[in-house]
Amino acid sequence: MPLLTRLASRLLGLPAVAAHELECQVDLRVPMPDGAVLLANRIAPRGGADLPIVVIRSPYTPRGKKPDMISRLIAERGYQVIMQNCRGTFGSGGQYRPFCDEREDGLATLEWLAGQPWFSGKVAMFGQSYYGYVQLAAGPGAPEFVGALVPQMAASRVYGVQHGPVLCLQGLLTWVYQQYAVYFEESFLGKMRVAARRTAVLRKGAAHLPVGEADRVITGRTVPYFQEILRNDGPEDEFWTAMDHAKRVPDIQAPVHLVGGWYDFFLADQLADYQALREAGRNPYLTIGPWTHASLGAFKAGFQESLAWYDAHLRGNPDALRPSPVRVCVMGVDEWVDLPSWPPPTTPTRWHLHAGGGLSPEPADACAASAAASSRYRYDPADPTPNVGGALVLGGGPKDNRRIETRTDVLTFTSAPITRDTTVMGMVSAELYVRSSLAHTDFFARVCDVTPNGKSINICDGIVRLTPGSPVDQDSVHHVTVSLHATAHRFRAGHRIRLQVSSGAHPMHNRNLGTGEPIATATAMWVADQEVLHDEDHPSAILLPVARN
Repeated sequence: MPLLTRLASRLLGLPAVAAHELECQVDLRVPMPDGAVLLANRIAPRGGADLPIVVIRSPYTPRGKKPDMISRLIAERGYQVIMQNCRGTFGSGGQYRPFCDEREDGLATLEWLAGQPWFSGKVAMFGQSYYGYVQLAAGPGAPEFVGALVPQMAASRVYGVQHGPVLCLQGLLTWVYQQYAVYFEESFLGKMRVAARRTAVLRKGAAHLPVGEADRVITGRTVPYFQEILRNDGPEDEFWTAMDHAKRVPDIQAPVHLVGGWYDFFLADQLADYQALREAGRNPYLTIGPWTHASLGAFKAGFQESLAWYDAHLRGNPDALRPSPVRVCVMGVDEWVDLPSWPPPTTPTRWHLHAGGGLSPEPADACAASAAASSRYRYDPADPTPNVGGALVLGGGPKDNRRIETRTDVLTFTSAPITRDTTVMGMVSAELYVRSSLAHTDFFARVCDVTPNGKSINICDGIVRLTPGSPVDQDSVHHVTVSLHATAHRFRAGHRIRLQVSSGAHPMHNRNLGTGEPIATATAMWVADQEVLHDEDHPSAILLPVARN
């Protein structure tokens, strides 16, 4: 085994294996129904035509003439690996349309396998992010010989991670830069030069108006996919439904193990996929750690869980499976917990916003002075409220939020130090009664864990967008529910629970300019005067699912 492969095995915590002499067949031609030909490499132990096959479909990694590292690590453990480049990438034919052709191309590739002389009748798929999405795209209706799927940091739809209620600007620009500026640089040195400029270039692109020019700012070219996203802002638009496979997920017959992260932007849709499989009578496994989308910890866990899953379902070794289908990391104490299913039984607990920035299980006092019945701030899109941490590739995860909490456009509501450990497991939400001087505006909410030394660590967050059609009462008050997504976190005794409320988290979410003009072309900016009500008639609160002892 080459030195780099041994080092990678140790880094990923993989058990040592006996060295295999590998063979690599390059540029295998895989025909698609429309006449396009996709290219693939086969990497396998020499003479291993009877071994299970692991399919990896990627728009990112060029196959080359030698085994890539991921394929080598899997093949060394007794598998045949098919590394295929997706349509329109690295020599594969057809036009590259991100996420659009992966179901048809994936199914055609699986059918092609069955006609090969080294086909063993046992097939799995592997990979993280886009590599995981292609598994969920092709899984419904896949041939019976597909016996194991392990989508990591991925889900069956992409609308929520690239647009959602508000354009996910930083994540989208990061992906566009990697895909259209870094990956397609031909030389290694060119890739390194482009990658080294990434932070500065992305900062410039995120600050640019109009947003419709941001792709040219960061890549020097117009990116059709980016422009399509700006033109299609609803999940039911044809553009998005063409790459949405969520309704097909219950039809997946192969055993599925989903690996995710509490700070991964795919988490909400991934948990929806898990629930769909459960409701369809499947027994999916689920692993969620304290990871961001591209963290080493996520990749390490995904690799380990994949090999165990393949061992159980392709080699007939049930002892490779852990007893409990669900394993999650409880943040705050970094404790792994095994569960029969997700979410576990919990007790919904309301923590009410109070005048003066308080947060308490007790509702607002009916005798509170009317002047203290709301909290106000002003949001100026010319100086957008910045984001710190969260579900991002770059700069994501748990971060100290104290700096942004000193801004005048951020409200904080903080509890007294809690007297006993409180574990939250499940979906967190905020019910807010809000009022704005503008018809077009956003409200962002974030739950933080405040340590005894004052650090304010973000746990989960979410955003809602108000438009002229949003429900409103006779006093122009909106009653909104902000989904802060799921988490597993223990607030330790002596810590405090905090809710942030603001009108943005730029550039994680694209700033609302307040005018209602099309996002691609808007440049005018209007200031919004915002109000959060928290009196007896407007019981703004956060809802925490507290785990039962």
